[in-house]
Amino acid sequence: MMDRIYYYFIRIVAVALAIFFLIPVIWMLALSFTPEGQSVFANGFQLSFVNYQKVLSQAPIFGWMGNSLMVSVITTVLVLILSSMAAYAFSRIQFPGSKFMFLLFLSGLMIPAEATLIPLYLFMRDWGLLGTRTSLILPAVAGPMGIFILKQFFDGLPKDLEEAARIDGAGFFKVWYSIFLPLSRPALAALGIFSFIGAWNDYVWPLISISDKAYMTITLGLPMFQSSYVQQYALPMTANALAAVPVLIVFLIFQKQIIKGIAFTGGKEL
Repeated sequence: MMDRIYYYFIRIVAVALAIFFLIPVIWMLALSFTPEGQSVFANGFQLSFVNYQKVLSQAPIFGWMGNSLMVSVITTVLVLILSSMAAYAFSRIQFPGSKFMFLLFLSGLMIPAEATLIPLYLFMRDWGLLGTRTSLILPAVAGPMGIFILKQFFDGLPKDLEEAARIDGAGFFKVWYSIFLPLSRPALAALGIFSFIGAWNDYVWPLISISDKAYMTITLGLPMFQSSYVQQYALPMTANALAAVPVLIVFLIFQKQIIKGIAFTGGKEL
């Protein structure tokens, strides 16, 4: 009896929290379909696309989204490739100082991102990369979190598969590509979605490194657009609704993989 009460209690709390966190999103969508100056409930929830027409005609939303999408996709692909290769090396290849180097990578998690802005800016300036899309991609590729997550997953994979592949003559690269990557799809999906969202939502570093409007991402374009409508609510909300669509689509498609990836990679010892 108590187990059933606990079961329903947990689900009621979960539904209540879900509704609570969805209220701002629902309100944003409702405002985006309401003409400026009118109440959300004035027309009986009749949809109006006037705000979307105004936003698309007055701001290069799709251009900003295209830049963000390009940076996010390339960053995600590079993170998955490089992090999985490094994690495989730390997990399966024995070399001098491997444990020390892994701990050195993990120590990067303790460094605030704000502390790296000035050195990163000077580095990009000296190499002539400042103000380019490359300057937006490279800093996000070097995160230690992906290496940590994938190493934890690789450590739990059976060694028999790797040994069988080596008997057949497979090298390190073949084992990584043909065995470890297919078996680690849940962890790769989780890391991929986190990397994509992180690159999409990044604001501070693009604000510092990008000055050309042609390379502006959605996180830079939205504040500039909203500053022109400080006394209005509907148009900024409409722009935010458009900017949230790609992230919501990615999350809805890969939500099961995210949950599996967190379940597989969390709670394991180093």
